[in-house]
Amino acid sequence: MTGHDIRLEQEHDHAAVRDLHTRAFGDPDRVPDLVDDLRTARASLPPLSLVATVDDAEGERVVGHVMLSGCRLDALERLVAVYTLSPLGVLPEFQRTGIGTALISEALSAADAQGVPLVFLEGAPGYYSERGFDNADRLGFRPPTLRYPPGAYQVARLSAYEDWMLGTLVYSDVFWEHDCVGLRGERLQRVGGH
Repeated sequence: MTGHDIRLEQEHDHAAVRDLHTRAFGDPDRVPDLVDDLRTARASLPPLSLVATVDDAEGERVVGHVMLSGCRLDALERLVAVYTLSPLGVLPEFQRTGIGTALISEALSAADAQGVPLVFLEGAPGYYSERGFDNADRLGFRPPTLRYPPGAYQVARLSAYEDWMLGTLVYSDVFWEHDCVGLRGERLQRVGGH
């Protein structure tokens, strides 16, 4: 595979990012619509949206995307502005080439540089545990829903994290409006939920 670059998403990337998530998630609306709305949603922190690009015969091509969106941690001492990493998508033909890992690394570095203490996500424990995330339940963080599959609720503790920062993750309204928190219905049944 040729090398890739990672940069901030720009407005002219929006259509390519939408197509990328349609292909990566196999759904033309759910995740692409979530991304569109997260770009302009009011949240505790401004969104951070990164793309991975490669140069091919047609010029620069967007092949991966990750988004960090502002949420809150409802801690005893006070509310804490945190990020959630969602979504992460890579075009199918570029998956398993390190692009997802590079996007996660860049996103965590950018969040850390901003002084954000925590980044949460819902995802495959085997994949994300090798990329800086730990089981959030085991560390004392309460999930925002009971519909997370076992091990899916994960957190990366960054350099601004302090021991008192424990509590419940509170997603921004956009995630709830798109039903993108936890699994529901058939998706939950496929992983053995009730």
